[in-house]
Amino acid sequence: MTGKIAKMGVLAALAMIFSYIESLFPLHLGIPGIKAGFANIVVVTALYLLGEREAFFISLVRILLMGFLFGNGMSLWYSLAGGLVSFAGMVFLKRQKKYSVIGVSAFGGALHNAGQILIAAFVVQSMSILFYLAALLVAGVVLGSVMGLFCAQIIPNLKKMSQAEPL
Repeated sequence: MTGKIAKMGVLAALAMIFSYIESLFPLHLGIPGIKAGFANIVVVTALYLLGEREAFFISLVRILLMGFLFGNGMSLWYSLAGGLVSFAGMVFLKRQKKYSVIGVSAFGGALHNAGQILIAAFVVQSMSILFYLAALLVAGVVLGSVMGLFCAQIIPNLKKMSQAEPL
């Protein structure tokens, strides 16, 4: 049990590092708010290697700590909305056992943007912001697929490492 908690702590810290690095190099794709989602590599990997509860904890800790340390109240709400909707969708797809890790990650990327745009529509009290949704969904699928490609390479290697006998 202690080993699992330690792994979760390390992964939460790694997700925070990825989030922070990502904030230093924003993407300029013509649509505000698009991010690569490097922290999602950690969450998806944890989902496949540690389990749903553990991955949820890692995701939630990362969102809350990054929000408190580097964000503000609004950024925390956006991150929570995107993260929770994304995570729920990824768990749903993973449980279907029909989709690859790339598909699960791509779906998560799209849902993250959908969750955030719904919060934005509520905040500005206008549905006109939903016009961004199509572009954000495309960006979420594309960038989520790229992050899923990383996960598809990382997960099998980490499984092999965890099965290897200690020296």
